[in-house]
Amino acid sequence: MTTDDTASVVRSLDDVEPDPSVVTIGNFDGVHRGHRTLLHRTVDAALDRGVRSVAITFDPHPAAVLRPGSEPPGLCSLDQRIERLIEAGVDLVVVLPFTQELSQLTPEHFVERVLVERLRASRVVVGTNFRFGHKAKGDVVALLTTGEYHGFDVEAVALRDLDGEPLSSSAIRSALYDGEVRWVTGALGRPYSLAGEVVAGDGRGQTIGIPTANIEVSPGRAVPGNGVYAGHATVGDRRWRCVTNIGVRPTFGADDTPTVEAHLLDVEGPLDLYGTVLDVTFEHRLRGEQRFNGVDELVAQIRADVDAARLQLVASDEEPAEPPA
Repeated sequence: MTTDDTASVVRSLDDVEPDPSVVTIGNFDGVHRGHRTLLHRTVDAALDRGVRSVAITFDPHPAAVLRPGSEPPGLCSLDQRIERLIEAGVDLVVVLPFTQELSQLTPEHFVERVLVERLRASRVVVGTNFRFGHKAKGDVVALLTTGEYHGFDVEAVALRDLDGEPLSSSAIRSALYDGEVRWVTGALGRPYSLAGEVVAGDGRGQTIGIPTANIEVSPGRAVPGNGVYAGHATVGDRRWRCVTNIGVRPTFGADDTPTVEAHLLDVEGPLDLYGTVLDVTFEHRLRGEQRFNGVDELVAQIRADVDAARLQLVASDEEPAEPPA
């Protein structure tokens, strides 16, 4: 079996050993709490049957192949997605390259080629909104019908909701753009984060006594709506509370390209982060982006933001952790 760094991942259907399996299928962008319901059902069913549990995901996003440029920004990288699928307990993650050829498979041929020939599925666990095959013609009813023919059963799991809102990757993206990061944390089961290399900015933060780390975010990642957020920043095993600004810095008449700049709190001694990868979480939205009448007004507001961030983060750090979901 050809694998990635762990024996639990393959990137080609041809590399899958044809053994009996309980299978779940999806894009799993963000691996949110709704996804983890499917994953846990899959793992439990596999344990009951004494077979392996398998999660199938796709790369790139199908829309990038079928309608280039229309694919949604990702809630995590592919590596993070794989890591979180494995953390959910599945025995094998299959990353199927999404190609024009794969998109042309009829629902029946998709089942035969993917679920039967290689995975020898005894059960398939999907959401009730699952679609598959050419032009997404296959649905749960079609899967049940083909499953009866090929000898596997199907479990269709209803979508979860959170605070009355459907729990889906698209809903999480929408909430993220609106700055509703507390809801996003509940939906993901963890704070949303962005990681990127620290690059040189215009140096204004240093000149006003509030240095920031300018983070180069990978293209194609979902970015929270413009505003100021409290969270944590991590490099390796070092972690700080931080205040992160996303926006175009209107006080300085900057251009229309948003930046992600994190001001780290309680830094002791000199700190050079250039060239390192900084991972920043978005746990509380402090305010929207504002234009100030001058540097003094801006600095006063940033210091107020720092005080507010400390209060929010100390309070949330003392909250009991939610049970895994």
